[in-house]
Amino acid sequence: MPELPEVETMVRGIRQAVVGTRIRKFDACPNSCRPMTLSPDLDSFAQTVQRSTILKVWRKAKRVVINLDTDHRIVFEPRMTGLVLLEDPPSVEHLRFQFDLEKNRQRRSLFIWDRRGLGTVRLYTPEQFENDLGSNLLGTDALEISVAEFTQKFRATQRPIKVALLDQRLVAGIGNLYASEILHEASVNPEKVSATLSKQRLLKIHTAMNRILNEAIAYEGSTLNDGTYRNALNKDGGYQNKHQVYAREGETCRNCQSTTITRIVQAQRSTFYCRRCQRR
Repeated sequence: MPELPEVETMVRGIRQAVVGTRIRKFDACPNSCRPMTLSPDLDSFAQTVQRSTILKVWRKAKRVVINLDTDHRIVFEPRMTGLVLLEDPPSVEHLRFQFDLEKNRQRRSLFIWDRRGLGTVRLYTPEQFENDLGSNLLGTDALEISVAEFTQKFRATQRPIKVALLDQRLVAGIGNLYASEILHEASVNPEKVSATLSKQRLLKIHTAMNRILNEAIAYEGSTLNDGTYRNALNKDGGYQNKHQVYAREGETCRNCQSTTITRIVQAQRSTFYCRRCQRR
């Protein structure tokens, strides 16, 4: 679930607390859950990061990136249920990894938590980072892509616009939830072939994308009914209360006040939209 707004919230939630701290110890938390992917192995990872200092925390698409003074980068990809926390984890049994940090003799911890264990924690050199997450594999960030680049990319694909928005090679950071919300705001049917959309329609999508993603960040992301997503202090996000279509199948559209929200499946993912506001 965590998409660009949720991961950006994670980054902002831990940045001030961890930048400038030294990693005293890195270890796996004892649990009997499905193992979470760690690369390289625990001993090698710990040996490399321990005694290093955190210089920067930032977001790459839907990943948290931590730059170390050794030039290595720790990359956490939450995927479905992963969280990065400073305190008060939702459950102890789903804690995966712990960083013990120190700055000016003050100590604190940073935790990686994942209920389903689908997330990943990887350690990269700058070269490895570019090979795995460089511009040849990930598109421009959704909050940085220009209208011109956005239009050029989306007029070059024959896929439905909703499916195209999920392609991280075209634009990075958008997931299933926010794609539905963006298209509703732009009054674009999710099944429309991307290449058939006019420049004016694509401009509306680009504008809606920026507004919705930034608003969702301001609300610290969306905590859905399963309650999995939490910010760095284990608090709910607030943007779920602003959703216009996502997970509202059968409910009345808040925009037109007359049509119920429809759910369809595209590329094995649920899409929610209003047949009146987003006519084909």
